Amino acid sequence: MPRRIPRTILDRLRTPRRFPKFLMGASVCVLIAGLLSPLSQAVAADTPVVAANDYCGSQCSDILPAGQNGNATLAEILLNQAFGTQPAHADDQLAPYADLASGYSALTDAKINDFFRDASFGVPADQVESTLKPAGRTDVTIVRDKKTGVPHITGTTRYGTEFGAGYAAAQDRLWLMDVFRHVGRGELTPFAGGAPSNQGLEQEFWRHAPYTEADLQGQIDSAVADNGARGRQALADVRAYLAGINSYIDASDSGRYFPGEYVLTGHKDSVTNAGTIEHFKETDLVALASVIGALFGSGGGGEVNNAISLLAAQSKYGVEEGTKVWESFRERNDPEAVLTLHNGESFPYATRPATPQGAALPTAGTVTEEPLVHDRTGSAATSTATGTSASATASALSSAKRGMSNALVVSGRSTASGHPIAVFGPQTGYFAPQLLMLQEIQGPGLSARGASFAGLSMYVELGRGQDYAWSATTSGQDIIDTYAVELCQDDTHYLYRGTCTAMEKIEQTNAWKPTTADSTPAGSYRMQVWRTKYGPVTHRATVDGKKVAYTTLRSSFLHEADSIIGFQMLNDPDYVKSPQTFQAAVQHINYTFNWFYADSEHTAYYNSGDNPVRADGVDAEFPVWAQAPYEWRNWTPATNTADYTPASAHPNSIDQDYYISWNNKQAKDYTAAPWGNGSVHRGNLLEDRVRKLVTAGGVTRASLTKAMADAALADLRAEDVLPKLLQVVKSSPVTDTTAAAAVTKLSDWVTAGARRKETSAGSKAYANADAIRLLDAWWPLLVKAEFEPGLGSDLYTAMTANLPVDEAPSAGHGPTGSHAGSSFQYGWWSYVHKDLRAVLGESVQGGLTEPYCGGGSLSACRDILISTLKTAAGRTAAQVYPGDDLCSAGDQWCADSVNQRTLGGIKHGKISWQNRPTYQQVVEFTSHR
Repeated sequence: MPRRIPRTILDRLRTPRRFPKFLMGASVCVLIAGLLSPLSQAVAADTPVVAANDYCGSQCSDILPAGQNGNATLAEILLNQAFGTQPAHADDQLAPYADLASGYSALTDAKINDFFRDASFGVPADQVESTLKPAGRTDVTIVRDKKTGVPHITGTTRYGTEFGAGYAAAQDRLWLMDVFRHVGRGELTPFAGGAPSNQGLEQEFWRHAPYTEADLQGQIDSAVADNGARGRQALADVRAYLAGINSYIDASDSGRYFPGEYVLTGHKDSVTNAGTIEHFKETDLVALASVIGALFGSGGGGEVNNAISLLAAQSKYGVEEGTKVWESFRERNDPEAVLTLHNGESFPYATRPATPQGAALPTAGTVTEEPLVHDRTGSAATSTATGTSASATASALSSAKRGMSNALVVSGRSTASGHPIAVFGPQTGYFAPQLLMLQEIQGPGLSARGASFAGLSMYVELGRGQDYAWSATTSGQDIIDTYAVELCQDDTHYLYRGTCTAMEKIEQTNAWKPTTADSTPAGSYRMQVWRTKYGPVTHRATVDGKKVAYTTLRSSFLHEADSIIGFQMLNDPDYVKSPQTFQAAVQHINYTFNWFYADSEHTAYYNSGDNPVRADGVDAEFPVWAQAPYEWRNWTPATNTADYTPASAHPNSIDQDYYISWNNKQAKDYTAAPWGNGSVHRGNLLEDRVRKLVTAGGVTRASLTKAMADAALADLRAEDVLPKLLQVVKSSPVTDTTAAAAVTKLSDWVTAGARRKETSAGSKAYANADAIRLLDAWWPLLVKAEFEPGLGSDLYTAMTANLPVDEAPSAGHGPTGSHAGSSFQYGWWSYVHKDLRAVLGESVQGGLTEPYCGGGSLSACRDILISTLKTAAGRTAAQVYPGDDLCSAGDQWCADSVNQRTLGGIKHGKISWQNRPTYQQVVEFTSHR
């Protein structure tokens, strides 16, 4: 069957099918004309904003597709659906972003802003598109520029500045903010419709953070109480920000220029204006933060899957040898792994204990997942809905989190100017409207420009200050542990420090009905989570003859709001003045991120997150007993606080010759929770290119951007593994004509650079298209044929649950899914690479315990590869790329293409595949305060 692309929220949003002719008639023109004439949105002002101190010398640039404007009135949505027209600034950053894929080879410093946008502070007088005083206030001005419509917010008071930030956020992302505050509360389907993808989205995040309103308020209270003056300032900023959001809600409601999705989902009436857009409140922002933390900043988990695969290995090989086999695939600290800190520094964390203590491995075959969804009715009971729930559960419980994001930072010692250069940004997927939004914010204690997640833009979260810039990548170190709580009395009571204790039941009942936006039939269900002192229950099992529930304890659980202090510091020009103060700021962020910094003289790196200090002997890879000797050191269940590793124990550095990160391993002995940090990782694509630039010297903004852009088109498998595959295949003459033709095509592709690149800009056809199709078809076949015979089907299947075999751009699997750009984060490339080198008799550090391909015989391995290659050669393009809701079967370019997944009523066109940050900066500061 054709693959179906998951539909998210309003992916189905279109004009009702019963009205197509109506939309083409004169009546709709009258309707739209009326809707395009709302009341004035704000009081206009006359004076353009004067730029604040800017030390970048016009050498700071950024880009965030599709565009700044993420709100659309009902009229604009109807026009988009009927004629494809775009609201102003809805997609004007999409084309330059897309064009880099074909234009980077000729890039110069002078041409950078052909593909990025000037990120200098302020707006020149002749570039001012609009100026307004929101709600008639005299202490804040919002200026938008002609080119992108980005808000430049300048305030004379702190309250006014934050009020303006909230007002601008609502102008640009009100509907999206509303969507995600409901996602964070597990209430998306009643708000936006019961599409299966909406069901899956709310289930995944609510399982991760099943909070009550009291929990959300408690986070606010503790963040304020624990952070003194900065905590009180953060609360004041939040309240001013919310006042700005709610002021825009009131103004747009009375003026009838609110987002049209409220009409299409039944919350507002287009004729009478009846209905309500609920005001935002403080706990809504915590709900939003919990979603972002779950998406990008919560490393760890997967201990139950680890245990299942370990038991499978021990069942096949015996306990001792099976453990060795498991460890070789786990690659906790692979000596061949690419590192961000590459000078040999060691930062031991979550390393394998010599004598593990407290392990609570399940009895084989007894593990069951804890059901989340109950009492399904209507469309919630369909096979599609239940399948979506299964996928959401797998994603929530896996250690293979959405990583994404990359960074390239070069010290001034290796640049042409003598100043550091950085090309970096978060890879947050592609949505319409985008999850991130741009702004400049200037006011008392605030001076920054950059991106923030919609609804959390009281501060710039990733961007630049007056004389420094910063960005982040997902790090993935393990801050989530699994505990086995022994049951007592019944299935909802457990032993807590010797006392039989009742679990806490948290419930959320959701029901929906069809709307214009989502025609999914009516349905309902109840989500239920059992919470313990050790976190929510995820599985049930038997351990040593005892019935247990497995729970997950995350150090950031009940603490998503804490990170606001770090972001506040990053925006404070009086705080961040050096790499050391930058590191001190990001130490206050408990999300698991790699943070990078550049100013005119220095570069820096710091790995953030609340890394719990585990009890001696506890192996973080597996479940342990929920008993006092195995708890985190000085853990307090009521507040979920514990001892955390000190800042000096986190990977950190100042002025290394260069830094790269693409969610790879941070440093020697620092164990990452996800699998796959071995000899081949997508981080190698950056490492190889940047190391070459630094060795040559004279690095420029253009050359570093070109390195990123070239890596963004590279097929990791083809660049780093295919040469070894071909070496084995060609170890004897290839006489089979089918295999020989395939080998020639693949070899030519490698010689050409192993990129997935259009023949010319806009051709929508790849150069070396046949070779790309061959590898896409061959890879899953060869991996299975190489490893399953030796591992056995049970162990092979268990291992693939820990690490997907492949994540090619067209793959509709893995944490990212189809049409999402990000690719090659998770796969078996290191295993294949190490195994083939062993078969070839080459030196392998940290190799697998035995050769698998052909049982170690070069000729037998060659036979396997040729056989699977011939099978792959027989696969048609339609079989390799079976088509989906966006693409017809066999359309290779379309299968890879990046689509801005609709979260509202406006749709954008697809762009050619690139594997790069969504929001991206290119910066080179020329001076310092």
